[in-house]
Amino acid sequence: MATAIAGPVNPPSATVYVRNLEERIKPDALKSALTDIFSEYGSIIDLVAKTNLKAKGQAFIVFDSTEAAARAIEEVNGFELFDKPMQLDFAKTRSDATVLREEGEPGLERWKRGRLAEKERKQAIEAQKNHQLKRPAAAPEMASRPAKTTKGAGLKATGTNAAAVIPDEYLPPNKILFLRDLPEDYDADGLSTIFSRFEGFREVRMVPGRKGIAFVEYEAEAGAISAKEATAGMQLGDEGKGIRVTYQRQ
Repeated sequence: MATAIAGPVNPPSATVYVRNLEERIKPDALKSALTDIFSEYGSIIDLVAKTNLKAKGQAFIVFDSTEAAARAIEEVNGFELFDKPMQLDFAKTRSDATVLREEGEPGLERWKRGRLAEKERKQAIEAQKNHQLKRPAAAPEMASRPAKTTKGAGLKATGTNAAAVIPDEYLPPNKILFLRDLPEDYDADGLSTIFSRFEGFREVRMVPGRKGIAFVEYEAEAGAISAKEATAGMQLGDEGKGIRVTYQRQ
């Protein structure tokens, strides 16, 4: 039985987004039921049924063509599955399976790096907003307090009224990484051996007179994103302590 439900609002794609699914059904049973229904409309190359609490009741069906996805949405939208009407739309972004099919492994890697960069940008923006909300309000000036002289005018503010500082972990991506907690015996050559494996590597810069820190530069953000993802927490040296890898503060 089908229930009247609003049509799709997202631009056409090969992936169908399904929501309002019965959350109590086990994932294998749900996938089997979805496959039986949607395979009538085209070849399914991937089917993902969400199981985590935040995304329960949702699924993505990836077809081999946009036309097949459009037919499925037109005919199945509102169809009741396990006594609940399914709500269908085109997915907002391409699926990994579609990218892999159209662009191969290199394209999928670029796609994943871009997605990770966008996620980290959003985290950085959210962290900045949260810090601004938590900043303590400035104490009102007392009317009887004498006016301050201009001594020190133009110096950068360092008190509670200074701009909120984003934690290193939430800095937005850029092409330079900042390494900390490095073993004292690691030099530029040793670090280059590790970080030159990633696309667009340029150089490792040690900091004269400072042990345990270094900078790694890439030609573009993509290389830095891949390197950070792969090396953060990597254990170096005999002590086995994980290194800290963040983006350079700009």
